[in-house]
Amino acid sequence: MRKNKIERETQIPKHIAMIMDGNGRWAKKRLLPRSVGHKYGMERMIGLMEHAFDLGVEYMTVYALSTENLKRPQDELNGLFNLIRNHFKEYMGRICERGIRLRILGDVTLLPDDVVQILRESEAETLKYDTGKGINVALGYGSRSELVRAVNQAVERGEKVTEESFSNLLYTGGLPDPDLIIRTGKEVRLSNFLLYQAAYAELYFSDKMFPEFSDKELDKAIVEYSYRTRRFGKTDEQLKKH
Repeated sequence: MRKNKIERETQIPKHIAMIMDGNGRWAKKRLLPRSVGHKYGMERMIGLMEHAFDLGVEYMTVYALSTENLKRPQDELNGLFNLIRNHFKEYMGRICERGIRLRILGDVTLLPDDVVQILRESEAETLKYDTGKGINVALGYGSRSELVRAVNQAVERGEKVTEESFSNLLYTGGLPDPDLIIRTGKEVRLSNFLLYQAAYAELYFSDKMFPEFSDKELDKAIVEYSYRTRRFGKTDEQLKKH
């Protein structure tokens, strides 16, 4: 029987990406405004990041706001933007003071100007960190638009791309691909998230709404990841030789 706790021999993924789904549904079930769910979700996001880095994870990428999410009611979007205005710098500062670099992934021109300023200032404050650890927050992000953007950049430069050079044109250029992608909220799909980068990621889906996704739930996902064999197209016999 598999143990759902982190032990010394457990393989820790270098890069975990998360689709943080279910904040609104969690709040609705409790007869609370969706904005309350997003606030609890933001606090849970920070807690999970702290726990992940304590375990030895080097990169965390979180899907905070997709291009499709921007079609939601304006009241809900205003609530999300106010969370950034009121808490983003404080929360990210708490994590990044460990020497962790922050990157914002996505088309921030889709967001209010003052929100963009907060995001860029938060990024700039971490440029001094070069510890090989990073937090990537996807805001105004859609993987299809990211791919189109990268193709257009290559065309404009008259370049014939390789896999490596194309990867460097993505928002995640220079970062390792995710080893493990976790989605909460009962849905079983990637929803336009890191489609190119996820080619060989292990996928883990949880029935928990994101505010309910505890540190122990993250441990459970990592233990499950540790039991999987990542072949990258090779046979078991080939893997045993290395």
